[in-house]
Amino acid sequence: MDRLKTLETFVAVVARGSLTAAAQAEGVAPAIIGRRLDALEERLGVKLLLRTTRRISLTHEGSAFLEDCQRVLGDLANAEASVSAGGVKASGHLRITAPAGFGRRHVAPLVPWFRERHPEVTVSLNLSDRVVDLGGEGFDCAVRVGDLPDSNLVSMRLADNRRLCVATPAFLQRFGTPQHPSELSRFACLALSSESSQTRGWAFQLPVAGGDKDAVELFYTKPSGPLACSDGQVLHDWCLAGYGIAWRSTWEVEAEIASGQLVSVLDAFAAPPNGIYAVFTQRKHLPLRVRLWIDFLKLHYSQPGFWTAADRSGRA
Repeated sequence: MDRLKTLETFVAVVARGSLTAAAQAEGVAPAIIGRRLDALEERLGVKLLLRTTRRISLTHEGSAFLEDCQRVLGDLANAEASVSAGGVKASGHLRITAPAGFGRRHVAPLVPWFRERHPEVTVSLNLSDRVVDLGGEGFDCAVRVGDLPDSNLVSMRLADNRRLCVATPAFLQRFGTPQHPSELSRFACLALSSESSQTRGWAFQLPVAGGDKDAVELFYTKPSGPLACSDGQVLHDWCLAGYGIAWRSTWEVEAEIASGQLVSVLDAFAAPPNGIYAVFTQRKHLPLRVRLWIDFLKLHYSQPGFWTAADRSGRA
């Protein structure tokens, strides 16, 4: 059996969290993956993985061997890339996932451009608002927006993201402009409905009463109004139609603010930015196609006009 293939299989099983996920990613039966691991452990004379029907875990020897395998495979990929046509030549299948709204607007348009640069890479894009299990479901990379929970995943910040209160000029002309977050109760606000995941409400940064002049603290409020929806895109559309004030991410509304369709209010109280991240399962020896995809995102997201270009006609 090909020694290199058994090393690749071992690393893939650990990265994806199960024999089944590694088999699905390669397009083979789980039994084939199991036979490769058995052959590898027999050749080495040590147990690398503890396998049950529910999960796998590394032995002490397996942990040490994993790092060596990742280094060897990474060095091999870099060596091949250095002599390929064009200097850097990625290949293979790239599985990526992103939140539905953000992904439609800021990930999906970039995928065909990435393939133009790397035609030997095939890409599948999953758009979902649930938190996808990268290793268990066989994804190479996720784009995630907002504060990240603690996990064993690795993240790279691609860009900042703020949440702003916005409304149309016509709405503000008709009903006035709030000067403080406490005044939102007097306005029609377009909030996510109670069954959504945004439990704390809208966040603002307020001065600390009796504290230092520069001291601030986060304040959360749950404004209400005649319209609510569990879908953020619907709230965005209602806001553009002039039905109220919405609290939306800059990635969603910067183009409309730049064009004058929307106006941001309460900017002096805006909460600090959170981030837009690339998330992946391991830091060392990422496949070349994954590293190039992350670099590609960072390049585009860092362009000054990217977030205000509603039609995405320009390319970095």
